[in-house]
Amino acid sequence: MKILFWGTPAYAVPSLDALVAAGHSVVGVVSQPDRRRGRGTTLMPSPVKARALELGIPVFTPARIKREPECQQQLAELKADVYVVVAFGQILPPEILQQPPLGCWNGHGSLLPRWRGAGPIQWSLLEGDAETGVGVMAMEEGLDTGPVLLERSMPIGLRDNAQQLGERLAALTAELLVEAMPQIDAGGAGTEAERLKRLGVRQQSEDGMSYARMLHKNDLLIDWQQSALALHRRVMGLYPNATSSWNGKRLKVLATEPLVQRLADQLSPEAAALAQRWGLPAGASATPEATPPGTVLEVVPALGLVVATGGCPVLVREAQLEGKTAATGTTLLQQLQAKPGSRLGESS
Repeated sequence: MKILFWGTPAYAVPSLDALVAAGHSVVGVVSQPDRRRGRGTTLMPSPVKARALELGIPVFTPARIKREPECQQQLAELKADVYVVVAFGQILPPEILQQPPLGCWNGHGSLLPRWRGAGPIQWSLLEGDAETGVGVMAMEEGLDTGPVLLERSMPIGLRDNAQQLGERLAALTAELLVEAMPQIDAGGAGTEAERLKRLGVRQQSEDGMSYARMLHKNDLLIDWQQSALALHRRVMGLYPNATSSWNGKRLKVLATEPLVQRLADQLSPEAAALAQRWGLPAGASATPEATPPGTVLEVVPALGLVVATGGCPVLVREAQLEGKTAATGTTLLQQLQAKPGSRLGESS
């Protein structure tokens, strides 16, 4: 099949590679314009653009595709059979959706309609979902509202962070798109209603729908008054950007484990042992007035810090202090020089 691929972040690269490896002719790639990344001033291509150039595929980088009729015409002239979209970053206008004879299809990183929108991976972790997955969805003008052709689920582990989960979902998205292409090809052209009927797609319900909004700077600040489990979900869901402070410096908290006794079978052996000592018995309540949330309760050699929260304590296993590289174990403890009674989240 002749495919026009739309994608921008690293998440989409495995899908591009998989479609090429499967023998499809990717006639072009559409990606977001080059941006300045990090603290540099040099414009950098998106991961998808960089990979497309390595593969020798023509790349288009419209700033706003719906406002660029010349680019729309250039894309139409490629005469692709199908458009495949994976985390492109712009809403496609009707003029684009109507171009390919076999339709526009989206590889979406969640189970629909559970999470629609820009951050489904992060929000599935923030909300403590037990599972997530990917779907191949027929695109329409609404935001992730189209009918679903194929879908696969996977469990979410207690210690999964957004990067790890994203890598697994990216691989599954690539696998599912390769599986979907022969079906879409066999479904043939025709009106959208005819094509979708032949393919036997599943229409989405509005029941259970949530919107995975973009995350903002204020979302990244850790609130130590939350329960251990809620705080842990925040750290893992926002990875690597959940932020607190230590002696007036920014501290990114990168890995935690909630010391909750009922979760012992999902914790590391070290954290499970700490949960037996520090976790609250069933039915007990925390006493934050006695031990303010954010207080270091124990410094565990070669492991990390046990820190008070609004419920059971949490084990901080990895963090990055401002001006330092990310650290674990002994290195982390040496950098922080923490002791019982020290406080995270305070200016001094």
